Amino acid sequence: MRQSYRIIPIYTSDVSGVCSALYELGGMVVMHDPSGCNSTYNTHDEIRWYDQDSLIFISGLTEIDAVMGNDEKFLSDIKEAAREFHPKFIALVSSPIPFMNGTDFPALAKVLEIETGIPSFAVPTNGMHDYVYGAGIAFEEIAKRFVTEKETRENHVKRIVNLLGITPLDFGPISKVEELKKNLEQYGWKIISTWAMGDTLEDLSNAGNAEVNLVVSSVGLRAARALKEKYGTPYVIGTPYKEYAERISEALEKRIRLPALEDRGKENLQGTGNSEKIITLIGEPVTTTSLAALIEKEYHYKTKVLCPLEETDGLIGSQDLKVSGEEEMENALKNAQIVVADPLYRPICPAECEFYERAHIAFSGRMFLKNK
Repeated sequence: MRQSYRIIPIYTSDVSGVCSALYELGGMVVMHDPSGCNSTYNTHDEIRWYDQDSLIFISGLTEIDAVMGNDEKFLSDIKEAAREFHPKFIALVSSPIPFMNGTDFPALAKVLEIETGIPSFAVPTNGMHDYVYGAGIAFEEIAKRFVTEKETRENHVKRIVNLLGITPLDFGPISKVEELKKNLEQYGWKIISTWAMGDTLEDLSNAGNAEVNLVVSSVGLRAARALKEKYGTPYVIGTPYKEYAERISEALEKRIRLPALEDRGKENLQGTGNSEKIITLIGEPVTTTSLAALIEKEYHYKTKVLCPLEETDGLIGSQDLKVSGEEEMENALKNAQIVVADPLYRPICPAECEFYERAHIAFSGRMFLKNK
């Protein structure tokens, strides 16, 4: 029961992560589920749902089809939709019921690709992982299947970069993404693709021409590794907040892989009177550790990051903590002096702590979208 949640919500699931990652790329994403995953996704997780079209479908899995394993109906419905909408690819996403039934999604994707001629792949979700897992694998599939290197390495223009791991779940509306891009562009970097907000599948297919990749959230880490294996492209991990963009630019030039973590703890914290207080930050590992590094560098406070998501290896520092479940998070916060987190964390923080709101759509959805 220690993994149960009484007060705070859980993070967006892997199924929604896939849909969010692929939303703007012109493909067709099919959730194999009775309907629950789709209603959660479009009413809670996806801020683009009412403003921008995307081919997100639900299979409407019935009890009898689940019990009898009637995959033919599933395939038939997908093929009919594909004939009508002509998607650039088809992505199959599993939910808890077909996962428990052992539905062979890679085989179904292969059948679809053969019979429709449309690139098709399955993302091994089950509704039990968080969004980073699902979105990360989706981006990895795009990197493996659709990215083509169009220029030889000798002809590459310098200071070309891809931004990997951008979805509304971590970064909010497109205006926030444009700010990140401008922060890097002012140091002479040319961004040829943003994975995956504001760009098309064709833009992403040119990612092999980049000199280096920037992983701006843990969602982009799998794609970075795939592109490194495919083309040898090095990658840097960190989020280019305005006051931190210069440091990120330097890291891109030197190909330092973990700039946010290398800086933390090395700055001079003396002479300001702030070093005795510790700021505790909660959230996704790359964006939050980058913010922590910025706070240490600019304001000379010590920081500690609590990461409640699954994938943290190599992304958080030795002073940070991976946290699993509400009870463990509550214990980790019991002595916190200053907390920076989503507003929905406030009820499990000490009453006397200073609390600064930093809304996270993957945690609280649209609730605080209009807040500054």
